[in-house]
Amino acid sequence: MTKEEIIKKLHDLDVKYIKFGVFDIDGVLRGKLISKEKFLKALESGVGFCNVIFGWDVNDQCYDNTEVSGWHTGYPDAFATIDPSTFRNIPWQNNQPFFLADFESAPEIADVCPRTLLKRIRKEAIELGFQPKFSSEFEWFNFAETPRSFHEKNYQDPTPLTQGMFGYSVLRFSQQFEYVDQLFNQLHDFGIPLEGLHTETGDGVYEAAITYDDILISADRAALFKTAVKEIGASHEIMPSFMAKWNPDLPGCSGHIHQSLWNGAGNNLFFDKNQDHQMSSVMKHYLAGQLFCLPHILPMFAPTTNSYKRYVEGSWSPTSVSWGIENRTTALRVINHQSESMRVEHRVPGADVNPYLSMAAALASGLYGIKHKLELELPTTKGNQYSKKDALKLPDSLKKATKAMKDSDIAGKLFGATFADHFVKTREWECAQEGHSQPNWEMKRYFEII
Repeated sequence: MTKEEIIKKLHDLDVKYIKFGVFDIDGVLRGKLISKEKFLKALESGVGFCNVIFGWDVNDQCYDNTEVSGWHTGYPDAFATIDPSTFRNIPWQNNQPFFLADFESAPEIADVCPRTLLKRIRKEAIELGFQPKFSSEFEWFNFAETPRSFHEKNYQDPTPLTQGMFGYSVLRFSQQFEYVDQLFNQLHDFGIPLEGLHTETGDGVYEAAITYDDILISADRAALFKTAVKEIGASHEIMPSFMAKWNPDLPGCSGHIHQSLWNGAGNNLFFDKNQDHQMSSVMKHYLAGQLFCLPHILPMFAPTTNSYKRYVEGSWSPTSVSWGIENRTTALRVINHQSESMRVEHRVPGADVNPYLSMAAALASGLYGIKHKLELELPTTKGNQYSKKDALKLPDSLKKATKAMKDSDIAGKLFGATFADHFVKTREWECAQEGHSQPNWEMKRYFEII
């Protein structure tokens, strides 16, 4: 619908208020309810948020080390621009109207807004002649808990929704039919169509694959997916968690990204039937760029201290800078079945990512390889990548990964100096929280909100 059509529809709706939100640096949805009258005005003039929206962490603690937002700024309003194209109704909340916003038109804060960053990199791709099509898949654990019951347990020993390692289980889904049915159908009605949904290996763990589309649409879907699942789960007294690794004895939760570049004629530019593995030169440059940039920008894919506990050999998570054809032990998996589905699966991101940042990082690093015509010199992995002892290992902590990002000039080249500086400082802050917290501090910090 056009902006004018949306305004007319809202005028005609019998609602008193509208819900809308923005995503912060950690991928947490922050929003407001405002009257329909104020919302209609805000479509033209924007709506103010305290600029602390990008100046605090997941626990609302204000950073003391950032420039864009902080006590030194006085925390003025920054005006968010509502995107009319994101209009959708919330099926589990009486079809409440909902919109997304970002800070593209707020010069003082635009450079650190994740959605605005993705829009800028998407525009760069389009100007180079590429239509980026992406999708996400998420794994997450479900628990027979509520925020209150888990708080009363002091954030320890959550009760899994189901017991036992039972991947691809039709039985387990049938036992939770109402929840599963609402997930699939209500997510679809909320504008998040799923290609598939199944149980994974672990107590109460599910995996969902979101239908691919333009990268910005896909990032909106992925970011909203996590909040939507939590809200739907709450109506069943189920507590979903997207922590990367809540239990060291179970596999972690991924947030894999599927990606390809297309042209205006509807052709997948990653596919070339005359090349090895049917990989075009564009795809090889793109892949080479991602492999080159990965060690320099890992916190964009692994943003929390808990993220790095997922990178364990033999646990379905990558541990090195590597790629392979249909290989789930590598960081990048090339899927080359046919032209329409030719793509790269980025297996490094966990479910705790901010999808705008992980997709921006994936696209920007791929474009870096194309623009610099980087050669795909790293050999493809055949067999078990975990057994390759000479592989370049991924950093094993947020502290090490953040230092690598800070010491490199790659992040500034990909995302701009202001964003790179701000994001690195937020990750340094995140690392600093570990030293003075309680033993189960990660569960308290990340289990519900991330």
